[in-house]
Amino acid sequence: MNRPKFYVYLPIIFALVLVLGIFVGATFNWNSRNGIIPIDGNYKYNKLGALLRYVQQEYVDTVNEKLWVDETITQLLQNLDPHSTYITAEELQASNEPLTGHFGGVGIEFNIVNDTVCVVAVIQDGPAEKVGIKAGDKIISADGKKISGVEITNEGVMERLKGESETQVAVKIKRKNNSKLLDFSITRGTIPIYSVDEANMLTDDIGYIKISRFAATTYDEYMNAFRKLKKQGMQKLVLDLRGNTGGFLNTAVDLADEFLSKGKEIVYTQGKARPRKDYTATHKGDFEAGELVLLIDEESASASEILAGAIQDNDRGTIIGRRSFGKGLVQEQSEFSDGSAIRLTIARYYTPTGRCIQKPYGDGIEEYYAEESNRYRKGELESKDSIKVADSLQFKTPGGKIVYGGGGIIPDVFVPYEVSGITHYINQIANAGLISDFAFNYADKERAKLKKFKTVQQFNRYFEIKPLLFQSFIAYCTKNKIPRNEREIKKSEKLIKLQLKALIARNIWNNEGYYTVLQAQDNVLIQTIEYLNKKAVP
Repeated sequence: MNRPKFYVYLPIIFALVLVLGIFVGATFNWNSRNGIIPIDGNYKYNKLGALLRYVQQEYVDTVNEKLWVDETITQLLQNLDPHSTYITAEELQASNEPLTGHFGGVGIEFNIVNDTVCVVAVIQDGPAEKVGIKAGDKIISADGKKISGVEITNEGVMERLKGESETQVAVKIKRKNNSKLLDFSITRGTIPIYSVDEANMLTDDIGYIKISRFAATTYDEYMNAFRKLKKQGMQKLVLDLRGNTGGFLNTAVDLADEFLSKGKEIVYTQGKARPRKDYTATHKGDFEAGELVLLIDEESASASEILAGAIQDNDRGTIIGRRSFGKGLVQEQSEFSDGSAIRLTIARYYTPTGRCIQKPYGDGIEEYYAEESNRYRKGELESKDSIKVADSLQFKTPGGKIVYGGGGIIPDVFVPYEVSGITHYINQIANAGLISDFAFNYADKERAKLKKFKTVQQFNRYFEIKPLLFQSFIAYCTKNKIPRNEREIKKSEKLIKLQLKALIARNIWNNEGYYTVLQAQDNVLIQTIEYLNKKAVP
């Protein structure tokens, strides 16, 4: 990748002007019209502070200092590494919510269909349910401001409905079979954000837990799910970390501790200004001996890789899937007095065998994040043999297994990316949100009929996307300006039907419905079950 031209670095210079000028620069006045900008000779970088003041005083136009500051600090940190970042005060709360595990709101899941805010589900015992709002309701306005029938975004809806606990929001609701709008006053409450998406039994003895992120509440959520599955006869555990981009280091350590015996190394961190810190297992693990499988893919990153690396390097379980993302950098969050914050990389983390799995980032942030698509083009997602790792990055586990550093966790059992059924047509309709919109409309219209299935398992067994319903969906896509392509429709038909069925189930049974339907066709899960069953045979 070619180095960028000089002008690309101007924002970085301005960021240095801001940061160093504010914290180090002395305050003084000058007359720059003699062609000389005075600087404080006591500090070699203080000319940056002087330049900032010079621009503020002499620039031809008024400078939007806040915007200037935010943009230039962001670029300054990105020039260090891809994961050091600046977060504005407005963004900080939203970025922290998934990790804290809660937010202030009304307690609904919604979808925007045809510019209409539709309630998909209400959280049990949440503020919305307590006042009588139901799945299928349409929110017309909030605090007197119309939010349906206008071009509103998900962010716009959340801005209207979220807020501090114990505050109120007045909404007008359009309900099916009711000609009049209904008025509700909702007192916002603390709404949990769950990080354990699903926990069920795949077979009589294989349990399954899917974790979407490593938040403050994840360990407790996991333990609740684990105990539930143990009561159902679980002897083997599949922990699904696919798509899990990480979170808190300590949460990953606590989870690893559940699977490793006392004294086993989990991870260690080390940086220029941070001495080595080791994290080891304690005596508390509740699943230190049972068969364990971790599922990973190209989006599993950071804390997911800490956990996978600890399991792999200690020969404790089997990693199945595809090579993980490759993030081995540790960030620390520090806040400014104005409510903004930075997350600065302060160390690298290392798996128990000593490997750092951070992938290279010297060619710039765009190339760094394009690496995932490059894997696809090079064939890595379809063949493990396409993964090229230098011999110098080989490490050996206590059991003699060869593992690799230099860019992600390479699984013990490789399962290729499932490409059958993927066409330009299905990508178009998915990106346009048409599958989810149609599924919502169908579930809303047929809610009473679908509720006759007593369980999602019963729904999954007996409900099918019949030809008439499928053709109705294709017609819906055509109406929404996606041209018919009979060849690609035929190729993608099975996959389209699966996604439609899963999303219909989600609208009735939430995540339990969605994952129950998908699991039956999940190639990675199918091969995982086969692997565990074969391993049990002498």
